[in-house]
Amino acid sequence: MNGWKGHDYAPISDHGLIGNLRTAALISLDGSVESYCIPNFDSPSVFARILDKDKGGHFSITPTIPFTSKQNYLPSTNILQTKFMNERGVVSVTDFLPRPPLHAPSSTTSTPLLPWLIRRIECVRGSLPIVVQCAPGFNYARDGHVMSIVEDDSVPFGKQDKAVFESASLSLDLRRKGHKGLGVQCELELVEGQCVTFVLRTPPTEYTRAAPLPASSSPPSAESASASANEDPASAPVPEMITTSSTGITLPELIHSLLETTSRYWYDWIRQSTYTGSWKEAVHRSALALKLLIYEPTGAVVASPTFSLPEFIGGVRNWDYRASWIRDSSFTLYALIRLGFVEEANAYLEFIFERLRNKNPDGSLNIMYTIHGGKDFPELELTHLDGHKGSKPVRIGNGAIDHIQLDIYGELMDCIYLGQKFGKPLSYDDWVLVRELVDFVVEHYNDPDLSIWEVRDKMRHFTYSKVMLWVAIDRGIRLADKRSLPCPNRYKWLSARDALYEDIMHNAWNAEGKFFGQSYEDKDVVDAAVLIMPLVFFMQASDPRFVSTLKQILKSPEKGGLTSNNLVYRYDTSKSEDGVGGDEGTFCLCTLWCVEALTRAGATDRALLKRGVNMFEDFLLYLNHVGLCTEEISAAGEGLGNAVQGFT
Repeated sequence: MNGWKGHDYAPISDHGLIGNLRTAALISLDGSVESYCIPNFDSPSVFARILDKDKGGHFSITPTIPFTSKQNYLPSTNILQTKFMNERGVVSVTDFLPRPPLHAPSSTTSTPLLPWLIRRIECVRGSLPIVVQCAPGFNYARDGHVMSIVEDDSVPFGKQDKAVFESASLSLDLRRKGHKGLGVQCELELVEGQCVTFVLRTPPTEYTRAAPLPASSSPPSAESASASANEDPASAPVPEMITTSSTGITLPELIHSLLETTSRYWYDWIRQSTYTGSWKEAVHRSALALKLLIYEPTGAVVASPTFSLPEFIGGVRNWDYRASWIRDSSFTLYALIRLGFVEEANAYLEFIFERLRNKNPDGSLNIMYTIHGGKDFPELELTHLDGHKGSKPVRIGNGAIDHIQLDIYGELMDCIYLGQKFGKPLSYDDWVLVRELVDFVVEHYNDPDLSIWEVRDKMRHFTYSKVMLWVAIDRGIRLADKRSLPCPNRYKWLSARDALYEDIMHNAWNAEGKFFGQSYEDKDVVDAAVLIMPLVFFMQASDPRFVSTLKQILKSPEKGGLTSNNLVYRYDTSKSEDGVGGDEGTFCLCTLWCVEALTRAGATDRALLKRGVNMFEDFLLYLNHVGLCTEEISAAGEGLGNAVQGFT
């Protein structure tokens, strides 16, 4: 890299993700905060340079001379380290959002979680000139702001200034060329052993200043430096935890304590994993990434912490995924439950049972909810932003929130079933809610819908949705049988499950092509979503109909399949109308479904098992430099779509 000379778009894959279970930030390989919403996942962005390199807002730390960079997570954590290297010296930047200790007793955590972004710069060798820029773009770069440099009165000794940014909806200060307001810039040249830390935070109010930390003559303990894991920083006061003479805590001690506490939190969490199989490092990195998608105050799981990153450069498939889809959340929790993380599943089920207690008047659920449990997530286009590499429109909110996607009942029932198997048992009152849900499915399994890919033209009888409706009924029957729960409509459920199975086998099967079609109406369209069949035990992977479908998907698009370079497309957008238009890359979720389908089919056909292993090994090559996945992969191997996505 050529040093700080302006900035172009960093590829989507060239980012690491940090978070605190309230929000998350993307940090580019060249040291820039490219995406950051405060205080929650679905709050307006303060930095969004990944969507507009000139107006989006950024917080960058970059050498002023040519350099190479490396980025990694500290072992078993979500603390990101970026190293800038030049013959003259090496500088390390450590980025994190603080977390309190895991399972800290409530009596020791009297302060809320600190909604700070901490960036620690340390010169490891020699010296290196650095430029630090902070230029926020409040409210998706729509609001103006005022910047001022004021004295930092939290430092008891010496003199230090801080930059304060104030907009109509939010104020920030930064310790130690604007867009709709001035930014701040400073140039540093650190020498070996020197360290400087920047803390971006919402300034404390006078009320919170009046409640100092307990006096301490040593660095704050993990408890006193941490925040309550159960409070929402959006509603809780932000404490003045920077040093005061009353506490005797110095700023370096506090930052060191927060770093140690956060590192210990992530280490203690991942060590609960029960996974002992192959590719353990990649699996655990995925688990840590999935954990970052959880909104702790409610237990909701965001589909992705980012918004409007394109599925094709220059294309229109740019969506906001900062809400909790029932489908995506269920898939995320499948993975975490299988790895031994059941608390997350219990928390999400509490969230979803609250939604079940407040169903829609017709007994249905929304396909998604906000992370706070709301049903409003209006879709808007931000025409003032250019989009990533010119990919317009930039969207916030998602118009699919009122879609009819019947497959969600299958994913949810499978999640509830797995939660029962490994987590907290169902109460009778919750079983009644589940029973009502299955009754709803039985009444509507013959209805068309818009299904998993959220098409925006017309409803159809999608094969994937029919399979998942079968799953919903099947899991209800299994729960009743295994837990000996009362089931007045048991025989009605059994009849509906069997009728639906026969319906799928007759109406989704393309007898001429020897594969299951995308829908009853479009049996000539191949869709990778049908790979779910053996994964949810709808049919055996060795069934000739499924094996024939699998082999059709494994063909290249030119030969009527969906596989290119060992990566799998969702469907052929040129053959299937979805009401969106534009192109897209191969879909990572579909590739991984194909890997699992091949593995299961490989139990009776070793050639398919070998193909599955090779496909998975190839897929690992497309993980980025810190082991994270994007939503899709282009023909050129470039990451596309929102990152990180729970689906993948």
